[in-house]
Amino acid sequence: MKAVIVAMAAVAAVMVSGAASAADPVALTKEFKGDCLACHSVEKKLVGPAWKDVAAKYKGQAGAHDMLVEKVIKGGKGNWDKVTGGQVMTPHAAKPSKEEIGKIVAAILELK
Repeated sequence: MKAVIVAMAAVAAVMVSGAASAADPVALTKEFKGDCLACHSVEKKLVGPAWKDVAAKYKGQAGAHDMLVEKVIKGGKGNWDKVTGGQVMTPHAAKPSKEEIGKIVAAILELK
């Protein structure tokens, strides 16, 4: 019985640590060697909008995840001109991969 409890506790710890890292866009950006943090932060605007503001703007919008992934890959301008002063978001097609960008975007959209 004691072995079962220890095993369950170990599984729970792994699940919690995995869930925490999956929901942290800063950790994912560093893990995937993205340069997102050169222009973005979680809490405040740098060159681009704060990720919490991105999450709030797109909260509950169908298709937001896929649209944002494509925006990161292709770059662009127009969605945040009032925040960025018209600064263009550069394309990021090579690194991180599309799958990795998708994970970062998903974590951003989960921010509160």
